Amino acid sequence: MNLVSTEWLEKNIDNVKIFDATWHMPSTKKNAKIDYDVKHIKGAIFWDVDEHSDRSSPYPHMMTNAEYWKNMLWSFGIQNNDHIVIYDNSDVYSSCRLWFALKYFGHKKVSVLDGGLKKWLEESRTTTNEIVKPNNVKKYKVNEKSDLIKSKKQIDENIKIQSFQTVDARSRERFEGKVDEPRPGLKKGCIIGSKNIPFKECINSKSNTFKSKSELINIFNKNNIDISKPIVFTCGSGMTACVLGMAYSLISDKNAVIYDGSWSEYGKK
Repeated sequence: MNLVSTEWLEKNIDNVKIFDATWHMPSTKKNAKIDYDVKHIKGAIFWDVDEHSDRSSPYPHMMTNAEYWKNMLWSFGIQNNDHIVIYDNSDVYSSCRLWFALKYFGHKKVSVLDGGLKKWLEESRTTTNEIVKPNNVKKYKVNEKSDLIKSKKQIDENIKIQSFQTVDARSRERFEGKVDEPRPGLKKGCIIGSKNIPFKECINSKSNTFKSKSELINIFNKNNIDISKPIVFTCGSGMTACVLGMAYSLISDKNAVIYDGSWSEYGKK
């Protein structure tokens, strides 16, 4: 169950662990943690992608190691059999990054709230400013699935051997090199041979929900992407690639594969 509805979460709110994984592009000047402190869904724990990524890496949002991930989940009181539901209030559907990371480290029951906090608020569902203080539970065991992440070396090799399709989640203008990248020090353009699905094409703009399975299949088809063959998703910094990863999982029932460095690494001048 990769997605859950607002109705489902409201009915099951006491039986799940909830994370608010809101993240905003730095250019927006928004502060996700301050917004969380003001209001969030009952029981939600704030999860900061910048804090819980590999901060020793020169590239943003790179995946941490298994030891860090285990200790982090211990600090949040998470156990392996917990059903985790993630939401965000972000223009880039940042909840999908935590969904992917949990899948990468082997968590089985993890879902994204379809429509996020935007839909929850539009439906006048209850929020709180009460901050959850989880108990440290040292029981979590990580099962890392390293094949779900590709390196720059593997991306370079694939340009020659073409063993998988590379699909970029950035806007058409960025993908085609018509505008400057929002991060300094990056070239314009895309990975040679890659294809493009701007991640927003997968989302209903009014409800903020994912489009239906048949609509998502049509989006992949019209962009000449063969769903039956291996796909690796990329973007600017490994965030919106996970939105396409979610769309792919909804279509195929398979795990998504991400190029974690994405254009922040590949497009470096």
